[in-house]
Parts: sequence; structure tokens; C-alpha cells
Amino acid sequence: MDEVGFAVDVLFFDGAEELDAVGPWEVLRFWADLGDRPVVVRSVSADGEAVACSKGLRVSVDGALGDRTPDLVVIPGGPGAEVFASDDRRIALIRSAAEGGATMAPVCTGAQVLGAAGLLHGISATTHWMARKHLQLIYPDVIVSSGRRWIDSGAVVTSAGVSAGIDMALHLVDRFDSRAVAHRVCSAMEYAWHPEELSVDS
Repeated sequence: MDEVGFAVDVLFFDGAEELDAVGPWEVLRFWADLGDRPVVVRSVSADGEAVACSKGLRVSVDGALGDRTPDLVVIPGGPGAEVFASDDRRIALIRSAAEGGATMAPVCTGAQVLGAAGLLHGISATTHWMARKHLQLIYPDVIVSSGRRWIDSGAVVTSAGVSAGIDMALHLVDRFDSRAVAHRVCSAMEYAWHPEELSVDS
């Protein structure tokens, strides 16, 4: 935990899907404002430099992944995820954050980044419905699940595609704070969230 609160890093990289990162960011920043515990949320990139996301959004980040010890790291998907996953130096940063005790929370094809870091071995995970077969093909030891918006496997919490990252982030607020705070965030966002319906196989 950061000296001033629960430390959350939301990762951005070139080619990241905007909503994969910004959806959870919105939830987690509302948590920082409305929650019952101190929370510090930052945007980061691998090197602390600005990035250009998949659909043209340019993001100037707060810092670099690895310049503090986070409690939670959110990793978006998008066309840049596969490029990120092929970069050994960047994957070392992901692995280091996990080894430091951070809960890793990929959205959509961000699961490929954790697969490359060896963090999906033998656990249940999900991703965008169009990428499930590919994830299973390249990481055959992952238990890929369908019909779930998010899967909490303890140190790793994965979500399905794009907007599902919002549901996952609300689950993380529930897990690390309380269900009451998660619903408080939903109310502020005017977002309908039904965890009892979204967290089970259909």
C-alpha cells in the first residue's frame, strides 16, 4: 500500500483500447472520492511517456509503471496489447508488479499481457469473446471461460471485452472496500450493476 493509501495504477500504452482503461479509471477515481478508505489512482505507461490509444486518444500519464509499488494494476486490451506482450522489458515490469503483491486486472485482450508474463498459468480467466479461442491457443494452460463479465482468481482478476472492465472495476471496489461503496459509485455514475447476475457462468 502506498504511504497515503491503496495504490492503483491504470496502464496506458500505444494502441490501448480507450474504454478498457478509461472505464475502470472512472470507477476507481469515483472510489477514491466516495470510498471508505484512502485510494490513490494514477495513469501510467511503461516509461512514463505519453501514449496514443487505439482510436486516437492521446494520454499524458502521471508516471511510469514500476516507480512505486502498486496494490492494483489495470491493464487494457486493444491492438497494442499484443505488441506490449511481445516486449520482454515491458513484460518484466508486469511480472515485477505481480511479484510485489499487486492484484493484476486485465481488461479484454489485456489478458494476453498477463499470459506473456506467465501469470495465467492454471487459472480461470476470460477476455473479449472474439479473442477467447486465440487466448486458449497461445496459452493452453489457461482455463478460458465464457459467459462471464469478470472472473476473480485471487491475484488475477480478468474481464471480458471493453465495457466489461467497468463491471470488473466495480467488483474490485466491492472486494477491496465494500458492496455499499460499490453501489455508491454506481449511483454517482448512473450505472446499472448487478454482480449476482454478472459473475456466474451463463
